[in-house]
Amino acid sequence: MPLKLTIVPGDHQIDIADHQTVLEAAIAAGLMLPYGCRDGVCGKCKGQVLSGRVDHGKAGADTLTEADRAAGLALFCCATAQEDLVIECRGVTRADDIPVRKLPCRVETMTRAAPDVMILKLRLPASEQFTFRAGQYIDILLPGNKRRSFSIANPPAEASHIELHIRQVPDGMFTTRVFEQMQVREVLRFEGPLGSFYLREDSDAPIILLAGGTGFAPIKGLIEHAIARGFTRPMTLYWGSRDRAGLYMAGLAGHWAATLPWFKFVPVLSDMSPEDRWDGRTGLVHEAVIADFADLSAHQVYACGAPPMIDAARRDFGARCALPDDQFFADAFTYATDSQP
Repeated sequence: MPLKLTIVPGDHQIDIADHQTVLEAAIAAGLMLPYGCRDGVCGKCKGQVLSGRVDHGKAGADTLTEADRAAGLALFCCATAQEDLVIECRGVTRADDIPVRKLPCRVETMTRAAPDVMILKLRLPASEQFTFRAGQYIDILLPGNKRRSFSIANPPAEASHIELHIRQVPDGMFTTRVFEQMQVREVLRFEGPLGSFYLREDSDAPIILLAGGTGFAPIKGLIEHAIARGFTRPMTLYWGSRDRAGLYMAGLAGHWAATLPWFKFVPVLSDMSPEDRWDGRTGLVHEAVIADFADLSAHQVYACGAPPMIDAARRDFGARCALPDDQFFADAFTYATDSQP
């Protein structure tokens, strides 16, 4: 007999099976909880267990500390119920309007944007309607029940195709295939849309967009969605990379800055070489934001990149710039290798 899961505020009451994580049970019931990586790394789904016991599963000690556990916190993407649960989770939405689907797609174009970045354009079947929110991601489905997650880089208005920005990962099962074996017209299967990283359109707050490397992909989708919808909320994009090559679409971002009065672009390099001939901003990309915005109390931040960047930005924007915790929206990239399922 399934256990009961109650989510407050909102008093959502659903069933949760013994093999389901809290997040899986919510999604199965048509509820969208804030989440990102689903691997216990990004911390986006961390929340309070008000009553009941959970098994924390594969939650990492860095993301869910001993102090967190003692305080009754859990990562809902990892936690399974040991008894009836009551949890606190804000920002719950209904997922009924955008169903998660499994669909085929065909590789239409492959563009090497940087030595280690490939842009794939995947064409969807003409007979299928695929709906998503700007900023969400898909899982590429692989043999052996394996999957790899990639953010959608195009806006929903261009839903006849999916654009992915794929960074080559050493020993990466899928990325090695992309860079060494994949051919145009190859057929793939994917599941999506997934994730709670998307533009909140019910606010007029100015926006800071923070991207690290290929974390630019969903940020690009957000910006192009804003352009398509005619939004004029002030947006400032801070895009960080080790070297100039990592800013693989800087020309596009520069074009937006030159043509959109509400948009600014600040590229930041952290480990450039003399060959980069760089005279722009340097250092950690989130520190560049802090240098420019001492007070973020009236802003929203959308951040996408590696977990250390996300963790540092979340911590420092709140502690040093007064950014409200519920106005920080993030998608943390994690990279899988051959040894990972």
